Amino acid sequence: MNAWNIPAWLEAEVRARDTSCVYCHRDFTIPAVTRGEKPSWEHIINDENIITRTNISLCCMSCNASKGAKDLRVWLTSNYCQSKGIDRSTVADIVKVALSEIEKAA
Repeated sequence: MNAWNIPAWLEAEVRARDTSCVYCHRDFTIPAVTRGEKPSWEHIINDENIITRTNISLCCMSCNASKGAKDLRVWLTSNYCQSKGIDRSTVADIVKVALSEIEKAA
């Protein structure tokens, strides 16, 4: 279990799956030059109790800081996302699945 209560098996699975930011696609296999380029743990749906393979992902620290506690759908319309070319069609498949689940529940 890591500091974010993510079990080791899930951490390994997510690290293997998310080799780039799930939002802006910053490649994590290339060493980070700035702090914002480093990978960070992300709860796609902002609920720290949802620790599943469909909610835990890796994104760059810049995207994570911008998203913060914002609802994913709201954040995707933000100036940050618009400036980075991030929208619901460009995000990783794991994020598209989460968007679908959010919309089903609404």
